[in-house]
Amino acid sequence: MMKTGLSRRGALKTFAGTAGALALLRERMGAAEGELKGNVRHSVCKWCYKNVSLEDLCKAGKAMGLEAIDLLEVKDFPTLKAHGLVCAVVSGVPGGIPKGLNRVENHDAILQFMEQTIPEAAKAGAPNVICFSGNREGMGDEQGLENCAKGLKRIMPVAEQHKVTVIMELLNSKVNHKDYMCDRSAWGVELCKRVGSERFKLLYDIYHMQIMEGDLIATIKASHPYFGHYHTGGVPGRAEIDETQEIYYPAVMRAIVATGFKGFVAQEFIPKRPDALGSLRQAVQICDV
Repeated sequence: MMKTGLSRRGALKTFAGTAGALALLRERMGAAEGELKGNVRHSVCKWCYKNVSLEDLCKAGKAMGLEAIDLLEVKDFPTLKAHGLVCAVVSGVPGGIPKGLNRVENHDAILQFMEQTIPEAAKAGAPNVICFSGNREGMGDEQGLENCAKGLKRIMPVAEQHKVTVIMELLNSKVNHKDYMCDRSAWGVELCKRVGSERFKLLYDIYHMQIMEGDLIATIKASHPYFGHYHTGGVPGRAEIDETQEIYYPAVMRAIVATGFKGFVAQEFIPKRPDALGSLRQAVQICDV
């Protein structure tokens, strides 16, 4: 029998190594093609990709396994539908971030927007419509709670009728949104309790709350019933959510999954690398626990 330079044991090791490499390659390719674990429903915020058209973001996002895109308006629904996606959070509320529900004079315009938008969101399968507290402008927290609760209670009948959730975003007032009122999770949770409807929850922005208060996992465990949506972002600088920043997203995501959360988690970092969609793909894989 002719001798070869490879023993049976060596051949098995080579085969095992090759099979392992192929399995790893298939795993990585599968993730890139949208074959994710299924524990997290992934979305992305369009505004972070100014040089990518909505059409192209839909195509790329669908291939990565995204189910939705955040912070679009009703006019964008047909494009999303064409790609089998939904708008996870509908935007466009009058007054934007600084002029919100903490001022009674803003209530009528916001209510009118919600009465027009919520039925359209329901028809399109969009689960959430965003709102904001507004800036303090000298107003105390208690008055802000009272005014926001008053305005939201006017909105809740249409939200409850159409089974769409109105979510108020938690934003940092230290770096990005000076003077914003809903800048702490405790304030937002208290507002949820005062409104007293399952159709009002908070958008827990991990980036913003890391800046304001940290203690992310403990807060998620304690207050998750009041969180209807999550956003990501690298701290500091809101860049990629990789090893260059201070939040370890796999642990945060495992905490979210452990609560039984069935809503969306949206990437809201601003890509710093030339391959913006490559950064998005990496972030989706990091968060797919």
